[in-house]
Amino acid sequence: MIAQIHQSLIKKEFSALELCQKYLERIKKFDQKIKSFLTLSEDLAISQAKKIDEMISQGREIPILAGIPCAIKDIILIEGLKCTAGSKILENYVAPYDATVIKRLKENGAVILGKTNLDEFAMGSSTENSAFFKTKNPLDLKRVPGGSSGGSAAAVAADLCAFALGSDTGGSVRQPASFCGIVGLKPTYGAVSRYGLIAFASSLDQIGPMTKTVEDCEIVFDVIKGKDEMDSTSIELPITNYQSPINELKIGVPKEYFVEGIDLEVEKLIKEAIKEYEKRGVEIQEISLPHTRYALPTYYIIATSEASANLARYDGIKYGMSNVKSQISNLLDVYLNTRGGGFGPEVKRRIMLGTFSLSAGYYEAYYKRAQKVRQKIFEDFEKAFKDVDAIFTPVSPTPAFKLGEKIDDPLKMYLSDVFTVSASLAGLPAISITCGKTKNLPVGLQIIGKPFSEKLIFEIAKIYDTK
Repeated sequence: MIAQIHQSLIKKEFSALELCQKYLERIKKFDQKIKSFLTLSEDLAISQAKKIDEMISQGREIPILAGIPCAIKDIILIEGLKCTAGSKILENYVAPYDATVIKRLKENGAVILGKTNLDEFAMGSSTENSAFFKTKNPLDLKRVPGGSSGGSAAAVAADLCAFALGSDTGGSVRQPASFCGIVGLKPTYGAVSRYGLIAFASSLDQIGPMTKTVEDCEIVFDVIKGKDEMDSTSIELPITNYQSPINELKIGVPKEYFVEGIDLEVEKLIKEAIKEYEKRGVEIQEISLPHTRYALPTYYIIATSEASANLARYDGIKYGMSNVKSQISNLLDVYLNTRGGGFGPEVKRRIMLGTFSLSAGYYEAYYKRAQKVRQKIFEDFEKAFKDVDAIFTPVSPTPAFKLGEKIDDPLKMYLSDVFTVSASLAGLPAISITCGKTKNLPVGLQIIGKPFSEKLIFEIAKIYDTK
């Protein structure tokens, strides 16, 4: 899709401005029901589109993303635009600088249409935890789009943008991609700079592309990836093109991912997709990832612990909301009033869980032990990758669930991430592609690769994407 738009712009079949205006019209027409956007950046988008048209009229060569309209999850900073992280505490915060991924998109001429809705501070699996409004799944408005990058997924699925950026801490790109029937990549930890991404859990967060096709996903990833001096965890990717024939591929299928609790139709569609690969000459092997059963509790201890530390900066003093009442006479009350009124229930829950895990007397029993289990999970993958090139699993145990169905039961909601958190804990790249539908709801196949094997998992995904 991106490559076709690029060719049409070069041939002057339509202008970048016309394309931009068409998408803005679609957003105004259809997004009232879906509610995928928090902020539209019309002036920015139009000025960016005009610059691309000027380049084309001058006969200059344009990058492949030039003039391509996109949407950005509202947890990634864009200079001069509001960045709320889906929270009341940052409701009026205006970003003072561009995130590195935004700089790279701007350098490549992408047109930024606006900022998309999300679960508050990216904490959630349904985009029902936004402080502003709930986003709906464009394929069925009674269902959730997934989370926390639900706004970005819904915008792509509803053709309100050509691609979007999301962030993935425990599955927040892959699960909404699965629920909305699009492609979503969580890159290897360190493959994409986190500079300018509002932090949730710093050892897990990654920015990833959300697109209609695998080819588009690869195009966007190639633009945003790479070393950034502003992020010490980012590295230059040692990626090489994968050119071995399909019949030399070995794919592992972990038995621990097909257990009681998975929707039977989901299991059937995943197994049919695996058979399709087998028909094309891919060797399928059953493997074991024995520590998978501990991944979810491990993730929720580590992620909430890091969140409790990261979110301490929202104190009503430096920036963001400050709930100072006339009767307040000390600094502690400023903190308590600001944080009590600014954070939603899910964020408060996770801060409390994390603070408890890090507290004296509990640190070793929870956080330290969780880090040891995290290492075991990484070692499981390391061992498996000695025999296989990639791993196939479901993305989620169910298709998109109904709005309100799990919001009052945090444990049920957390189980939505049961198949995605392991790759996050191990820092591995993983992509979600649609492999079928059950009752008109898409189901995602997850392809997990070795560290920095994004090119390989793109090639594996294309085998199914073009079938």
